[in-house]
Amino acid sequence: MLLHPQIQLALKAMADAKLPAIESLAPADARAVFDAMAKARGGTPAPIAGAEDRGVPGPGGAVPVRIYRPDAAGTRPAVLYFHGGGHVLGNLDTHDVVARNLCGGSQAVVVSVDYRMGPEHRFPAAVEDAWAAYRWLLGAAPALGVDPARLAVCGDSAGGNLAAVLALQARDAGETAIKLQALVYPVVDYGLAGDSYRRYAEGYGVLTRGAMQWFQRHYLRSAADAGDWRASPARAASHAGLPPAVIVNAECDVLRDEGAGYAETLRAAGVAVDHREFPGMIHGFFGMTPAIDDAVAAQRYVADALRRALA
Repeated sequence: MLLHPQIQLALKAMADAKLPAIESLAPADARAVFDAMAKARGGTPAPIAGAEDRGVPGPGGAVPVRIYRPDAAGTRPAVLYFHGGGHVLGNLDTHDVVARNLCGGSQAVVVSVDYRMGPEHRFPAAVEDAWAAYRWLLGAAPALGVDPARLAVCGDSAGGNLAAVLALQARDAGETAIKLQALVYPVVDYGLAGDSYRRYAEGYGVLTRGAMQWFQRHYLRSAADAGDWRASPARAASHAGLPPAVIVNAECDVLRDEGAGYAETLRAAGVAVDHREFPGMIHGFFGMTPAIDDAVAAQRYVADALRRALA
């Protein structure tokens, strides 16, 4: 559990900024802190052809999406992307650089989804919006210049949760368009169990054990929802027949054991899995480009996997 020197510097900068703990804040205040952190992080996005914002039909009204187009001609595959933030924080802007980098790296159209979040819209609202965005993408594919037979789902943290759930839903619906599920330190069990919750409970960035408990309280309607596979995809009755998976983990992360365990669960069900753990990294490192070398490497790793799977 030796932190990478670049992560040590990042944690020192956070400490010097005296950022309040997420779990000490009301959701609106936590969102303001999260947004400010994303803005301060900045980053150098990959060059792409452009991006546009739209609203797509959803069960609770229009679901905002941002559509990123690569510098590539012809009909392209597409990636449905879900941002992280514990199903409470985050938006299209906080993860804009990540989405642009995945678009440029994969040469696929990336559709980033701004799903409803708790506590205003508790589980399963986010799941319903994710499914609505997926169904919209299938129908709108010709107009978007997208091949509806070459899709992938991708997300980090809470977004990885939604991507994993969506892969299960599509399988159960008998649909085979999803060729890859790319899950970056995903939340796969809202029971919040595992030894990594003890090992990395405090001192490894903003995602503490207390923060995960805070997210759980604000996202789920009650603790009983953790038993629903749509909240905890690791608890699905079967994982057979799912699309191949790429799973990225950070070593020093309360969610480390969940990601590693889900990789084993999928393998046991016969699903092809490419699992990579980045030593000395913390939760959230995936978005810390270009300051963290392994963030650059991890984004390239996921983008390359998407490009290969959607070729």
